Amino acid sequence: MEDNFKIGGIFNVVCYDKDGVEKWRDEAKNIVPDAGLNHILDVVVHGTTAVSPWYIGLKGVGTAVAADTLASHASWTENTAYTGDRKEMVEAAASGKSISNSASKATFAITSDAQTIAGSFLASTATGTSGVLLSVADFTGGNKSCDSGDSLEVTYTLSAATS
Repeated sequence: MEDNFKIGGIFNVVCYDKDGVEKWRDEAKNIVPDAGLNHILDVVVHGTTAVSPWYIGLKGVGTAVAADTLASHASWTENTAYTGDRKEMVEAAASGKSISNSASKATFAITSDAQTIAGSFLASTATGTSGVLLSVADFTGGNKSCDSGDSLEVTYTLSAATS
């Protein structure tokens, strides 16, 4: 008998203009790159120190692949045209085999016009490339555009299951 453990998540992103009117929304089903899978195994089984907090970032153009790390993701760029650093994921405790920041969405204040947002990611650091890339996702509806004054609200839900 074979039993499979699966882990994956969905980023839901909503863009509001400067007046609070919704411009667009999309979702992005993540991949957990090899570095993220190794981190999960190391923390749960090997006893490596857990990361807390995690940070949500905005993905620019390009396609995520399993070999991506926070330090090396040549197939896509990070979009940083917003106020401050990556946003802390403030999640509730796991319930029903899921964990989410739906009660405290990550909010990004966009600072430049004509910004392309193609998805989102979850990393172990607020800045830089020396951490763990736990998940990364491309929007299902393609690249989206934001302008200065827009705000993005990002909800991430990570789920685990057996099949």
